[in-house]
Amino acid sequence: MTLNEQDLCQKWIDLSDDELDISAINDTLGVITDNLWVVAAVLDRVIDDPARLNVLLDLALKRSESSVERLRNSFVLQDTQEKPAIGAQDSSSVDNEMISYFQENPSDAQSCQLRSILLDRKDRVDTFMEICMTTTGPHNESLEVEDDPWVDAADAEGDQQPPPGTPPLALSTFLSNNLVDTACLLAATESFGPLQVLFKRHGNALWRFRLSILTCVPAHVPPSYYQEILPKLDLSLDVEYKPQVPAWRAELDWAEHPRVQAALAVSGHAVPQKPPLSNLEEAPRPMSSQELSAWYRQRAYTILNSTGMVDIALLTAQHAVSQGIPGVDELGEDLSLLSRLVYDAQAAAEDGPEEDWTLEQWKSMDSLAVVRALLALSTPKTIIADIRKFVSPYLFVLESRAERAGDPNPNLTSQLLNDFVLRAPLEMVARIFEESKPTLPSSRRLIPDDEDMARLALACLYGSDSLDQWHVMSQIFECLPAWNGPSGDEDSEDTVKMTIASLGTFVTPTTATPKCTPSDLFLFFRPLPLPSLSHALDILDVHLESGEILSRWEAPAPLRWFLQSANDKSSQRARAVRMARRLGADGTLHSQDEWEWLLEDMLKLSRTNDNGLQSAFGLLSQAEILSIFLNGLLSTGQLDIAKSLLQSKKSAFSMNDQALEEICLTSSREFYDNASSGNYKFGDMKLAYDCLSIPSRTETVIREQEFIEATSRITSFNVETRPGVPLSPIEIRLTKDRLSLVSRVLSSNNDAYKYKEVILDLVDKLGFRGDNVARVKALAMIADTALQAEDFARAFETSETMISTVSQLCSSPDIPQAQLHDAKEVCWVSCFQLGRQPEFPDVSKKLQLLAHALEFCPPDRLTEILTAWRRLEKEDVDQRVEVDSDRRPGLAATSTQRRQNNRQPGVPVRSLASRLQNIHLPTSPLVMADGAAIADTFSRVASKFPFSSKSRPQVQPAQSEGNSRSPSRGDGAGWPSLDREDVSAQASRALQKGIGWLIGAPDE
Repeated sequence: MTLNEQDLCQKWIDLSDDELDISAINDTLGVITDNLWVVAAVLDRVIDDPARLNVLLDLALKRSESSVERLRNSFVLQDTQEKPAIGAQDSSSVDNEMISYFQENPSDAQSCQLRSILLDRKDRVDTFMEICMTTTGPHNESLEVEDDPWVDAADAEGDQQPPPGTPPLALSTFLSNNLVDTACLLAATESFGPLQVLFKRHGNALWRFRLSILTCVPAHVPPSYYQEILPKLDLSLDVEYKPQVPAWRAELDWAEHPRVQAALAVSGHAVPQKPPLSNLEEAPRPMSSQELSAWYRQRAYTILNSTGMVDIALLTAQHAVSQGIPGVDELGEDLSLLSRLVYDAQAAAEDGPEEDWTLEQWKSMDSLAVVRALLALSTPKTIIADIRKFVSPYLFVLESRAERAGDPNPNLTSQLLNDFVLRAPLEMVARIFEESKPTLPSSRRLIPDDEDMARLALACLYGSDSLDQWHVMSQIFECLPAWNGPSGDEDSEDTVKMTIASLGTFVTPTTATPKCTPSDLFLFFRPLPLPSLSHALDILDVHLESGEILSRWEAPAPLRWFLQSANDKSSQRARAVRMARRLGADGTLHSQDEWEWLLEDMLKLSRTNDNGLQSAFGLLSQAEILSIFLNGLLSTGQLDIAKSLLQSKKSAFSMNDQALEEICLTSSREFYDNASSGNYKFGDMKLAYDCLSIPSRTETVIREQEFIEATSRITSFNVETRPGVPLSPIEIRLTKDRLSLVSRVLSSNNDAYKYKEVILDLVDKLGFRGDNVARVKALAMIADTALQAEDFARAFETSETMISTVSQLCSSPDIPQAQLHDAKEVCWVSCFQLGRQPEFPDVSKKLQLLAHALEFCPPDRLTEILTAWRRLEKEDVDQRVEVDSDRRPGLAATSTQRRQNNRQPGVPVRSLASRLQNIHLPTSPLVMADGAAIADTFSRVASKFPFSSKSRPQVQPAQSEGNSRSPSRGDGAGWPSLDREDVSAQASRALQKGIGWLIGAPDE
């Protein structure tokens, strides 16, 4: 190489790719005479312009032709049109002579090596140019995206595709990369046109890596975009079809001959090959039909698991089926049904499908769950269309599979549809029944069997918990077939009763079955014959009518209640009470016509229809219905309407006096118990009082009215339960001892005792009218309250009234001894309390009270009362002495002398006290004092008898009649004077009676 050529070589090296053009190539490489250097220089220069690169390659190939031509003439080779695969060698065709030559002439070997590489590059450039001609952008370039609401404007601008004709990668990259890596890159970028060109021109090098290349295709891409490179089945051979790759050139170049390539490799001049970047799985042989089926199924599962796009997986399976690949049909059916579920059945959901569906989940679901999933978002308006669109194809697939499996089930469709109906809402059931009417053609009916319709309707309606869908239930009933029952059946009534009883027992909750579901009821109705079904439908008709009536009056019940309460009178009564009270309590019923309408419906529910079927209140008599109705009417407080209904001749309302009285009393007590105030001039208490104006004024009604008046009177006294909390009416009624209320009135009001007649009237109205014992107790309370207020005058006056009452009781032969004993007990205690009160100044009145206490007290309390008597008598004597001393100064000495004479023996006149002192009383536990004291006291008990027992001076025989009155008796003494004999006799009788009293002898 001359100096000038060396400069040209350096100039070539210094030229950049942008400066290369035809003139620069001719001025440099065209002048250099070293062919090997020119070939190597061209091989070393890789540019991205295919046209200029082709000029370089043509120049280099032309420079290498001379060497190859010489070798071709030296070594005669057998022609072949098959281009060897990259790196392939045929060791059996190695030419030792050629190897020796290449070893001895390395320049020729290198020239052959470089020519082989240039030829391969030339082919790749031609492939690249074809790729550029077939490139029209990605597979979705033609899709309009301007109207896509999900595409953001910035994203749309960033995702703008290059114009058509732009290659997916640079030429330099294409030439430098391994073909397999390039194919994987094109597959990953969805450049399926260039990828198809690559497979067409370099199929021999890529075919064994086809599966790995297809794996690089994104799972979301529809298979129709790359169907040309998908595996196909050769139906004639039942194996994978292997396409034939045409030759690049009509004649293979000598340097590319397999024997030449083998000789170059052995001599150390092998053509360098770049391996793939990753170890890809190879499939050098065609797959069998089973392997193809497995690959497509795996591809579909991969798409589902990675993207969840059922439609793409379905398209993949459908492509496999279209190619005749066996074993993918069932997968296609599943994917087709799953696609309907995801994209059609649940497309109406705002947030998409309710859950992420997978094929495994779909296959694991039972048939009913699939049907319910397909209809999960259906509405009553769309249910029929959805069944025909989604469910019917699914059921057809199930039947086809059963037939293919050799186990046909003609009832499969009806069973699944029946199971869905049993669990569907009533609105949907009504729509399904409308499309199954017996009047429709059999081909249009969703439920073709009439008996199944009846069983389904009975199960759905009696198994429903609905309380407000009576219109829908009636729609279902109207769609049912009508059968004519057997005429002249004597056992019809017994059959109806048996059917109702068995149904009621079946729907009643138990521990094992807390609730009877529609499915359970369907099993119950399944074995019933046609006559029983007809009877059941008749019963259903009656129950639906009753349910509508109950719902109208805000007392709804589930349809099964009518079966459960068929023999339960208490349950029917409770429902009737609710019906009579519900709307009235809400204030909805205002007019008499509305109440008459309610009464008419209640009476209607208690009647039996023409077929002998009882309605909802069949166990209640008309009188009971009227009673319940009147109770409900009175509970609203609309008493004028109640009176008007009772007096109206047109109304169906009639009731005997006793029943009316009981109802009015019950209502009155209900108002009373709910009243917050006891004042009967307003509120619930007024209603309680006014209720009693409806019936006749019997003794019971009057007594109840008086009790309400007494309650109002107690309320007016402001009696409190605790400080700040007034006594409520319910507390007054629940008070067992109502006399204690009188005590609370007296204790809570300082002046209440002054109104004795008011208190006694209150006692009468509390239920004690005519009860003298209660009257005595009330008087004792008044006296005690007056005593505590130190109003001794009213206390004594009240005590006198009490004593008079007790005396009358003692003279009455009809009073029971127990009541008389109670009256005496109260009386003597009250008298004793007031009689021993030291602040009470009137000693004579106190003595009278103690005398009456002695009269009425039991024997075991005599000692206590006598002790108080003796103390009070001594006080009375001392007071009289003081008074007499003030009037007659000489009386004290005379009295002293007289007392001394009485104590001297031999005095003929002895006092009653001295006589009693000599009497010896037997020892008794009732007598706690000594005998002398008792005897002395008995001598003074005579104050309550017609003779005087007070210690007054003895009257001298010589005194005149006018002077026989002792001046010491005071104002309280008014008894006549007696002689000594009379005094002695009467004292003896008093002593005998007193001793008999002490020992418990009966009264004479």
